[in-house]
Amino acid sequence: QVQLVESGGGLVQTGGSLRLSCAASGRAFNNGAVGWFRQAPGKEREFVGTISRSGMTYLADAVKGRFTVSRDNAKNTVYLQMDSLTPEDTAVYYCAVSSIYQGRTSDEKRFDYWGQGTQVTVSS
Repeated sequence: QVQLVESGGGLVQTGGSLRLSCAASGRAFNNGAVGWFRQAPGKEREFVGTISRSGMTYLADAVKGRFTVSRDNAKNTVYLQMDSLTPEDTAVYYCAVSSIYQGRTSDEKRFDYWGQGTQVTVSS
């Protein structure tokens, strides 16, 4: 069993930065891929980025060059560094862990455990 807690969300102006953290408990965290997803009001949840067990990352085109995913396995924590934020980045951000899949993936179905989400609001 894995429990995930996201933090670091908040209100920021356009062009600003935030760093989200996803703290995990449970053995599966260090064995599997971790993903970040987001859901804006009235829209479907979408993939943001992922990091494999070995630390390889993959980011969605919408955030590539602005967002970075990293992980600290010793702290059981994954980070999403978000720079050059725009109002289009406003959403609830979720982290998720796969108990089996270790590679980079944007497929929601491969993630077994989800956090409760943290709100990110970017003002214009």
